[in-house]
Parts: sequence; C-alpha cells; structure tokens
Amino acid sequence: MSRRHDPAQDRGSLRRFSRAQRWAHRTTAVLVGVCVLTAAALYLPLLAQLVGRRDLVVTVHEWSGIALPVPTLVALGSRAFRADLSLLNRFGPHDRRWLAAALRRDRRRSSRPAHKFNAGQKLYAAWAAGATLIMLGTGLMMWWTHLVPLEWRTAATFIHDWLALTLGIVLAGHVGMAMADPEARHGMRTGWVSRAWAQREHPLWESAPEPRVDQGAERQDVR
Repeated sequence: MSRRHDPAQDRGSLRRFSRAQRWAHRTTAVLVGVCVLTAAALYLPLLAQLVGRRDLVVTVHEWSGIALPVPTLVALGSRAFRADLSLLNRFGPHDRRWLAAALRRDRRRSSRPAHKFNAGQKLYAAWAAGATLIMLGTGLMMWWTHLVPLEWRTAATFIHDWLALTLGIVLAGHVGMAMADPEARHGMRTGWVSRAWAQREHPLWESAPEPRVDQGAERQDVR
C-alpha cells in the first residue's frame, strides 16, 4: 500500500508533533480546564450559587484531577512523545543564553537560540509536571482523610489551594502566549509548522537533520 501523501509537505513544512502527542496535549488541556472550572465553582461564592450541586462538582473535580496523568502515561507508548520528553529534559548552553536574553528583555532572535523547545518551554514543562504531581498528592490527602494525620491534611489543603491559584495564573500566561503565536497553535492542531517559522523561532531545530521515523513507529503513534 502506498504511503498517504500529506499536502503540508508540499509547502516546505516540518513535522512538529505526532498524532499521539497532539492527543495527549488536548486531553490534558480538557482535564485541566475541568479542574480549573470546578475549582472556581467550589471556591468562588458567586459561581457556587450559580452552579449549585456542590457534591457533583466535587466529584467531577476529584476524578478529573486523578485522571490528569493518564494522557501522559498512555502517550509514553509513542516514540515521538518519548523523544520530545528527552529534549525537554535537556538544558544546554543555548538554553542558558536564551534565559539570559529573556531576563534582559533582549528580543533579538540572534540572542535567543532554541532547538525544538526553547528554555522557557522547558521550564514551563518541568514546573507543570511538578505542580501536577503535588496537586495530585495533596488532593488525595484531602480526599482520603484517613490516610494521613490532621496536621498533614491541613498543610495539604494550604498547599493545594495556593498552588492552584499559582497554576491558574501560569496557565493564563501559557494560553496568552499561545494565542499570540498562530503558527505554534497550527503546529499543535495539525502537527506541521512552516520552515520559515521554525527558522525564526527554533533555528537550532530547523537546521538539524530531520530524525528518521520508520513506518511502524508512525503507525504506533497514530494508535
């Protein structure tokens, strides 16, 4: 059977994300959105009155929080997803240069070299992963009250509430930056970005040789 032709390749595009990666991102985004909305309905009196049915809101909030790691765990079966995790976990000299330029508010492209992910994206990914694990752990302490002493539950509630507020602010910044970059959103939606965008935003990635992905691995990503 012949390989299906993708018209994006005719436009000089680069493959940025596989289907498994996009599925994991979208599913995680939906779960995070549910967590944020239900948390707002629980903590803001006006919303609590409008929504009502507090027990149902609590249940939805709890189970959507528990499900948060699931998309990532499932996507680990994708070779492309694991490769991107490896890239996110590497912090090189060009990343330190990127951060230094960001702190100086130096917006020149030459001052901010980046591979497939820039230093800001790497820090955000690390922070989001850690915050998710802490929110999950403290949430479980608050849900199953018999697991830990009262002092631990009190501390867990304090950490959970304030970290949730911080997480909401950071997520708002993340969404705002995504809205300001249509090409990045297109890459997450379709999996493809233009070479011109890659050269401008991620020159070290665009100039690197494209990794070879065999047919079997591509089919595995689709599943």
